Amino acid sequence: MPKVSISLPDRIENDIERLVEQGEFVNRDQAVEELLTMGVSAYDTGEDEPEVAAEDDFFSQTVEDQQDPALQDDDPDDGYTF
Repeated sequence: MPKVSISLPDRIENDIERLVEQGEFVNRDQAVEELLTMGVSAYDTGEDEPEVAAEDDFFSQTVEDQQDPALQDDDPDDGYTF
């Protein structure tokens, strides 16, 4: 396994130490390894998995399905009169 040396801001170092003290990780090395793995996986291109386009996203589709009433064409023969 390759060894890497990094410098961390005090805030990050304190967060890692706190997680170890709380029992989230066995030791600092495990914490750094798992946290780096999680960070790298967030940037994974997912070549094995098909990429979901934004328009296929559930939230995006829901927003697209909504219509602004002000933009709707009023049909003069809609059956309602005032």
